[in-house]
Amino acid sequence: MTLVAVGILQKNGKVLVCQRKKGSRYELKWEFPGGKVEKGETVQDCLKRELKEELSVTIRQVGRVEIQASHYEDGGTFEVHYCFVQHFDGEVGNNVFEQVRWVTPKELQDLDNLEGNSVIVKKLAEGSL
Repeated sequence: MTLVAVGILQKNGKVLVCQRKKGSRYELKWEFPGGKVEKGETVQDCLKRELKEELSVTIRQVGRVEIQASHYEDGGTFEVHYCFVQHFDGEVGNNVFEQVRWVTPKELQDLDNLEGNSVIVKKLAEGSL
């Protein structure tokens, strides 16, 4: 199983979502920023590294963490740590995605989201997270 850390950045009642680049695996699907935990790295260390690389932001504090397992026939099984982040420094930049967008939780469910995020997207839209 592959360990993954992703950030659910929240600001003014909205969450940040990122669209995968055209030509990449699962192209143009929407996802939360983050990536695979490297050997010797903690989930929080991974999240800090990935958000700095992908969005040019520095996390000040991680709130709650939700853990979900996802399986992709063509990619294996992933244990995804969804880390809720309300406090970060820097302006969100787009260093690796097709586009990034702040959306309300309701708008989030109308996007073409990565399948593995469906449970979290649904919970966010329902207001249960």
